Amino acid sequence: MIQVTSWRLALCALLSFTPLAVSQSPNGEAIYKKQCASCHGASGEGAKAFPQPLSGNKSVAQLAMFVAKTMPEDNPGSLNKADAERVSVFIYDSFYSLAARDRNKPPRIELARLTVAQYRNAVADLVGSFRVPPKADAKQGLRGEYFNARNFNAKSRVEDRIDPELNFDFGTNGPVGDKTEASPFAIRWEGSVTAPETGEFEFVVRTEHATRLWVNDNAKPLIDAWVKSGTDTEFKASLFLIGGRSYPVRLEFSKSKQGVDDSKKAKGPPPAVKASVNLAWKLPRRPIETIPARFLSPVKMPETYVPTTAFPPDDRSLGWERGTTVSKAWDQATTDAALESASYITAKVNELAGTKEGAPDREAKIRDFAKRFVERAFRRPVSDEQRKLFVDRQFEAAKDPDAGIKRVVLVALKSPRFLYREVAGSSDQFDTACRLSFALWDAPPDAELTKAALDNKLGTRDLLVKQAERMLNDSRAKAKLHDFFLTWLKVDQAPDIAKDSKRYPGFDPAIAADLRTSLELFVDDVLWSDASDFRQLFTADQIYLNARLAKFYAVEAPAGPGFQKAKLNPGQRAGILTHPYLMATFAYTGTTSPIHRGVFLARGVLGLMMRPPPDAFTPLEEKQHPNLTTRERVALQTRPAACISCHGIINPLGFTLENFDAVGRFRDKDNGKPIDVSGSYIARDGKTATFKGGKELAHYLADSDEVQSAFTEQLFHHLVKQPVRAYGPTTHADLHKAFAAGNFNMRKLATEIAVRAALPPVAKK
Repeated sequence: MIQVTSWRLALCALLSFTPLAVSQSPNGEAIYKKQCASCHGASGEGAKAFPQPLSGNKSVAQLAMFVAKTMPEDNPGSLNKADAERVSVFIYDSFYSLAARDRNKPPRIELARLTVAQYRNAVADLVGSFRVPPKADAKQGLRGEYFNARNFNAKSRVEDRIDPELNFDFGTNGPVGDKTEASPFAIRWEGSVTAPETGEFEFVVRTEHATRLWVNDNAKPLIDAWVKSGTDTEFKASLFLIGGRSYPVRLEFSKSKQGVDDSKKAKGPPPAVKASVNLAWKLPRRPIETIPARFLSPVKMPETYVPTTAFPPDDRSLGWERGTTVSKAWDQATTDAALESASYITAKVNELAGTKEGAPDREAKIRDFAKRFVERAFRRPVSDEQRKLFVDRQFEAAKDPDAGIKRVVLVALKSPRFLYREVAGSSDQFDTACRLSFALWDAPPDAELTKAALDNKLGTRDLLVKQAERMLNDSRAKAKLHDFFLTWLKVDQAPDIAKDSKRYPGFDPAIAADLRTSLELFVDDVLWSDASDFRQLFTADQIYLNARLAKFYAVEAPAGPGFQKAKLNPGQRAGILTHPYLMATFAYTGTTSPIHRGVFLARGVLGLMMRPPPDAFTPLEEKQHPNLTTRERVALQTRPAACISCHGIINPLGFTLENFDAVGRFRDKDNGKPIDVSGSYIARDGKTATFKGGKELAHYLADSDEVQSAFTEQLFHHLVKQPVRAYGPTTHADLHKAFAAGNFNMRKLATEIAVRAALPPVAKK
């Protein structure tokens, strides 16, 4: 093939997982040497004109169709069908396919440090393992105690109940009818709040009266407006939290005169005073909202230690977070985090070690705590030699027990035994426990899993499956799977969805936030249903709406408060594919974007490896082509040969979703013309599938082997953070088969992935 420009390189990135059963022709190598090697290199390694390797995951059939149509560049189409097939088979079998690449350079399980998320979880669990949480409760909301007085004297308590959300406007009345006077009265709410994601949370209390808020610190209020000296009614404070964990919360409210009471100097009866109180938060990159009941519990959990040291971001160049690179910045961050953790633990050592100041056995208990801390940090029992090094020597070099425990924490958290997984390369059951827990939780083993390893009860597949099924019910597993779906759907960074206010009046940050919530509720509902059926993500005909969304999308508001299941445009929508949040995300401010939607489908859903275009481009402006629809403008702009190789896949997928405008509302006309929603896709077997509209496409994708296989691989990478091919040439195919055999149950797939990754090498054979 003659010189290939950079846009050709992008096309060569589309490939398959399973080759067709086409025998290699002896002429294929000769054709390659004559027409391809000068640009692609003798072994597809690349050359000056085309430096990137000739590799991808396109099938032989797809590759042959591309070669026949577009190669060689100076005379496309000159190769006949038979020659195109011969050279494609040679390219595929020699260096293009996954199998060929694995043969030429076998993948391996890489030594990995803890990722940023794993580090935070590990330290939080390490400290938390010395605190005993109470039994969980399925009830939602906070426990509210109501008092017929300004303070919280038990004799004045008139009501004890669970309030789902804290958003009350009492007016000039008391909160509990005849049980409380209009003034004064006080309320104390307690329980826990669960962070749905990791990041900086801004807590907001709105009230005209005295208030205090504690979050994850039972001693120091996050917000203290108990004695007010101004007219402020909104109080804010921020806190960094780890997603998927529950934190103790307490809110106190008092309707009474705070500070100096001058009421006796006033003439006549005092004026009626209104009272209201609202507990809200602002999630990362979201607007302020009242904290929903689903994130509140009346059970008060222990404090969770959350290290706030900033870490450099993990490598995500392969599509998932990896801990395979170490930099000076990362090493410094681990030092800073160790110092931060040592200070916290030293301040809390009496609580964590179960002792108190001045106790005769205080030092002994702190030394015992130090030994257990090191064992849990290293995720295995320590030898006598290790105990002497990491515990005894540190106390001997310290002036007092507090300095000793600080030294122990520092050396333990800076040790490779904590920072790296399986640093010794062994395959005992403690390693097995770590592989299982980090796969499902991004966190170290809990007490039950550690005990199973200690008792030699993790040596068989059945025992691991039992543990994995237990662990999937933990909030840490739910948080990790939740994060996966946000990554899979390409919305993990919570994009800022801004729209043209003239075209889409009423679409504001609150609507965008509601749409995000709607999508997350839908995905979680399917995932944690009894069937956990992957196909339902594409075929379900209901989404979650609240009154605000129902009004904007012009449908009847669902019965009940908050978000409820409802049908939006019955017969027109299908699961995530047509969800308004995704339609709005993959669109411009004023128009749809078939390209963005098509790229999402090709890369995210079908798993095709598509490199970005060589140059950034600006879409054709509507005013330049006032008579064209969006589909017609996109087709016009991507018509050149330099574009069509990739856009021949992207556009036909994106065009099927043109019934949904830039905010995800259904429409049947664009620029006054009927919308053409026909589309197609050339599958790996070379057959062309055609669809008309998003619903037909969704049902095709739900039953597609390509989609199911891509989902399996992406879930493996997210959970294990290693390439699936490193676990054996048949692992991916075996997981795909198990997925199908389990009726595409996503939780069973997660269990199967975690168990396969946890099994030691001997057990795998």
